[in-house]
Amino acid sequence: MPDRETLPATQPVLKRADGAPISSISIALSYHQQTKHQLDRFARSLGYLDWASQPDPFRTFEGAMRIELPLAADGVATPYADLYIPSAVPARPLDLGSIAILFELALGLSAWKEFKGNRWALRCNPSSGNLHPTEGYAILPDLPPFEAGVYHYVSHDHCLERRCFLEEGAATKLTEALPKDSFLVGLSSIHWREAWKYGERAFRYCQHDAGHAIATVRYAAAALGWSALLLDPFSDDDVAAMLGLDRAADFAGVDLHDREHPVALILVSREPVSALPQALPVEAIRAAHWAGQANQLSPSHVDWEIIDDVAEATRKPSTTWLERVEHTPLPPLSSACRTSASTLIRQRRSCLALDGQTSIPAETFYRMLDHLLPRPGVPPWDALSWSPQLHAGIFVHRVAGLVPGLYLLERDPAIHDRLRAAMRSTFLWQQPADCPEHLRLYCLMRGDLGRTAQRVSCDQEIASDGAFSLGMIADFAQTIRGKGAWWYRRLFWEAGVLGQVLYLEAEAAGVRSTGIGCYFDDAFHELLGLTGEDFQDLYHFTVGAPVEDRRLMTLPPYAHLLRAMTNSLPAVPEPSPPD
Repeated sequence: MPDRETLPATQPVLKRADGAPISSISIALSYHQQTKHQLDRFARSLGYLDWASQPDPFRTFEGAMRIELPLAADGVATPYADLYIPSAVPARPLDLGSIAILFELALGLSAWKEFKGNRWALRCNPSSGNLHPTEGYAILPDLPPFEAGVYHYVSHDHCLERRCFLEEGAATKLTEALPKDSFLVGLSSIHWREAWKYGERAFRYCQHDAGHAIATVRYAAAALGWSALLLDPFSDDDVAAMLGLDRAADFAGVDLHDREHPVALILVSREPVSALPQALPVEAIRAAHWAGQANQLSPSHVDWEIIDDVAEATRKPSTTWLERVEHTPLPPLSSACRTSASTLIRQRRSCLALDGQTSIPAETFYRMLDHLLPRPGVPPWDALSWSPQLHAGIFVHRVAGLVPGLYLLERDPAIHDRLRAAMRSTFLWQQPADCPEHLRLYCLMRGDLGRTAQRVSCDQEIASDGAFSLGMIADFAQTIRGKGAWWYRRLFWEAGVLGQVLYLEAEAAGVRSTGIGCYFDDAFHELLGLTGEDFQDLYHFTVGAPVEDRRLMTLPPYAHLLRAMTNSLPAVPEPSPPD
């Protein structure tokens, strides 16, 4: 019989000094306030990089059977522009090759970088500091050569480790729970991977990265002609059980800091989803045959109790299905980029510096912003069931045909009155004359704000040297107080999805972008005139022409696998020299 001992799902309720319980919402709001960077101080971190305890960027489960996946993304010719046209991409078969492509484009390696003998991997899913807290899983019905079960994806080796084997009865329950021709992708997060470098602010970055990963799964599915939907109602305890994260025996000897926290389940399907799963065979999967021992990631760790507290406070309970939001009808999206989606996804990089000179046309700028608006059946926003909670305060620096200054993009017209009332009364609120009518873009203030943009992004020149940069403004306290502390994470997920759109749109426009996790929260709020907790800045981004660091060597992502395959082949005798 499998080991049924599980890791504790909950911790004791946090209490004040007088013994009174502290609400989960208060903990989430307090964490956010405490982890703000201020002009006179940064959020707490270790203050230096302890290289001896740097976490292993790759989780593996020793003893789990491995299924090697083919490197097949080169065979996907889907043009990037077609991703945004509903039903334009024929659905590929649900088989080994297509599942391999999904994971390669969503969570796989995109390149290696090397400098003075040091080498590190880049991935298709971006990560703060390239630290990669997010782990990926597949929960598959019987699908030869896969047997029904739970599989962990190892990006380094592009393989699936079979963590759980489902016998006939449990396999049948899983098949009956899922729509036809579908499976689940699971995501988890290892907070220590980010906390090692960023300290108490790391929980924020883990949620950014989860949002990026949700978007990369959706984009990868779209390139295959598939759909993908974040499953709303299931609790974190359900997700943990489905992915085996609560199994004490499988994490024996692994420090608590190196364990994984549940993030979400995503339903991936060959067809648009009409019938949603109302239940999952959680107990059947928990009782199934599991294999594999998790690897230890670091020899030593630093406690950040504030991260443990907010992680516990924002655990998601079981909820009812959210009703799918009927978005305001918008004109179809257009893109001039016919580069294959797989090429664009894999060439995405976070720029390290921008040239401070290159501008982009206003038409390109408007098209990028238009892709931030949700449309039915259009990735990545159709993976989320809620209406937009984030809007963008934009520093326009070098957009040809547009006056430099501070602008605001409203992603949902319902926010206009509240947001305008919360901001400075002196703002202009003028829409550019050539801006598409449906794009709710307002000029708030004219002028060169490059130094201001740089200042609010922790004095990083990259925020002022591009065509534009922005801060993502969340409808914050009202959302969390009204829906629950677990929505704190979802707001950051939406920020990560927004960032992933900007990453790909920049690549499609021939420029480059990067997320900026270091910013002075309240300094940006003050610029906008925002006070209190109603609206909060959650993520910054910048877009422009990159300055390449020619000291870095770029290497192919999976050359090490090809070399290993070559080395395993029988030796071929050298031909005799000619007479």
